[in-house]
Amino acid sequence: MKKKSAIKASKEKEMLEAMKYLIGAAGASGFGSKSTAEQVTEACPDLRAITAIITGATSGIGAETARVLAKRGARLVLPARSPKAAEETKARIVTEFPDSDIVVMVLDLSSLSSVRTFVSEFEALDLPLNLLINNAGKFSHEHSVSEEGIEMTFATNYLGHFLLTKLLLKKMIETAEATGIQGRIVNVSSSVHSWFSGDAIRYLELITRKKRCYDATRAYSLSKLANVLHTKELAVKLKEVGAIVTVNCVHPGIVRTRLTRDREGFITDLMFFLASKLLKTIPQAAATTCYIATHPRLKDVSGKYFADCNEATVSKLASNSQEASRLWLASEAMTAERFRFQNYLPF
Repeated sequence: MKKKSAIKASKEKEMLEAMKYLIGAAGASGFGSKSTAEQVTEACPDLRAITAIITGATSGIGAETARVLAKRGARLVLPARSPKAAEETKARIVTEFPDSDIVVMVLDLSSLSSVRTFVSEFEALDLPLNLLINNAGKFSHEHSVSEEGIEMTFATNYLGHFLLTKLLLKKMIETAEATGIQGRIVNVSSSVHSWFSGDAIRYLELITRKKRCYDATRAYSLSKLANVLHTKELAVKLKEVGAIVTVNCVHPGIVRTRLTRDREGFITDLMFFLASKLLKTIPQAAATTCYIATHPRLKDVSGKYFADCNEATVSKLASNSQEASRLWLASEAMTAERFRFQNYLPF
């Protein structure tokens, strides 16, 4: 009887949350699913003291995040695999906000050597670093592996960001200590992280080695689960060393972006039309990232997961501290300079 009551209560809670999402009801933060990136940054209109690195800023949520932070005065560093695409993003922002300070750099997150080169070149600029937004994402419909021999979706969405964050932490901590401005790291994940169950590291090994075992959606959900677990473990480590830096994770919401670009057509268009009432606009989808990155209310808040600009719950696996520690150790091994997946023995 108690079990039935618990199930009923859970379903009622899900229905209530769905209704709140559809009508855009504000949560405890004062914002909700219909809030935009410009609205949530009104509490911090002057970000001229902030230097931000934003991955994946050439389109979609990343481009809107960059636009709004530039509007508020932040200096932007836009790393991209395609310098041409990044220059086009810069040009659009400068046209709208002529005083924008934007640096374009080359970065391919699927390549760990590219990540190391980017960090070296960024450090040579001798710029401060207050804000790191790990936004770039990839959905590989076909099986492929990175130059280090790691499944491509995982390599791009998670492992490249893991190494990028690790190599930039010293600069972020130094900047925070020198300026007194708390550094912030934002990892963009997805509610799809909850779709993954099982042994994450062993599944990664399986889909890396065996093409026939590859499932694009499960691989994507694994990468997003890794983003959440990374946030959880990094928050613990930052607290242990007393760093004036926080890290939080966000689910931007359901939005049509370039992740679907290689599956455009009638079926995709029909699916998005039928789901149109659930979709966010890109300014709405960028709101949670901008809220976590800038809002004064988030000072000292770390290791949390947010959706619709409010703290949200994660899957049971994503909340597992042992899994977070285990993934961290595996990530350290996979980002070692002499690593090759062919010789990797899973934990």
